[in-house]
Amino acid sequence: MSADQFIPVCEPVLAGREDQYVADCVATAWISSAGAYLNKFEQGMAALCGVGQGVACANGTAALHLACAALGLAPGDEVIAPAFSIISTANAIVQTGATPVLVDVEPDTLCLDPVQIESKVGPRTKAIMPVHMYGHPADMDPIMEIAGRHGLAIIEDAAQVHGAAYRGRPLGGIGTMGCFSFFANKLITTGEGGMVVTNDESLAERLRLLRNLAHGRRRFEHEELGFNYRLTNLQAAVGLAQLERLEEIKTAKAAIGDRYNANLGDLRELTLFWGKARPKASPVMWMYGLLLPEGLDRDRFMERLRGRGVDTRAFFLPLNRQPLYDGSRRGMPDLRGSFPVSEDAGRRGFYLPSGVGLGDEQIDRASQVVRELLAEG
Repeated sequence: MSADQFIPVCEPVLAGREDQYVADCVATAWISSAGAYLNKFEQGMAALCGVGQGVACANGTAALHLACAALGLAPGDEVIAPAFSIISTANAIVQTGATPVLVDVEPDTLCLDPVQIESKVGPRTKAIMPVHMYGHPADMDPIMEIAGRHGLAIIEDAAQVHGAAYRGRPLGGIGTMGCFSFFANKLITTGEGGMVVTNDESLAERLRLLRNLAHGRRRFEHEELGFNYRLTNLQAAVGLAQLERLEEIKTAKAAIGDRYNANLGDLRELTLFWGKARPKASPVMWMYGLLLPEGLDRDRFMERLRGRGVDTRAFFLPLNRQPLYDGSRRGMPDLRGSFPVSEDAGRRGFYLPSGVGLGDEQIDRASQVVRELLAEG
């Protein structure tokens, strides 16, 4: 098989003014962690989310950690989070000394199940961290209602939902803070990068302080622990060009999901996620995910797909199944427990090639290979 026949799981498309903006950074020597493109990118992302403040940072994990640190989370505090998520969700909480308290997810969206939150709220609970999973909005109204009654902050993990909305409200701008990733497979990419958005000016000031080593009143004088989480003007130049094309990117990605649905929707043994939006939600198609039938070895199925030229990625390993959090590591919380929906998704789920530049022929070929392998058993 030639390299041009292999279908990668996701490749970025830099088809806007990325070259022009990056060249301008180089020509003017504004290549580090300050500059016009950084300011414009922060302002643009804040505007996209309907809030006043954007604080760019090194990556999505750094964004989550900054948000937790800006809230002043400390040992003894607890944060409610979904069991089904990338490990960054738990790590950001643990790095402040606080403890994640896990809740299972909804089967249709794989987002935090609001019905299960109330029983996990206790005297040490300080925040809730809903993760908008695989382009789907979490059910924010009941989550916000619970948070309001108990005086809790909301940190939205919006890493996968650039431009998505819930009942007309942009994701990332509903809670106390929203955290984005700009990794190469995201709808907006800077290669690596992240951002926290908020309407709270004092929180934004705190985020900026912590992002840049927490310099004191005099530079290089430090009264507290800060982090080197800065984003460069070069990266922001790429991000700004991507942001300018977001609607085009969203449309292209949705068309990919629609074509997969048309190709695979008659296979009742598969569980498909694109197109299952809750009422009044406006998801984005980040990656095209599905669950295999019970009894099939997901990892072996993915190997067989790769052998026929179709790249894939497994769904996240649930946080309660992470070796780091199995109770055997000194200083790490024990997150073991029973979260059946999360565990089922982590065992049977994967996503197909979903890059924005994917052509119809590639989508059709990937779909046909899935059908062939299912028929073979």
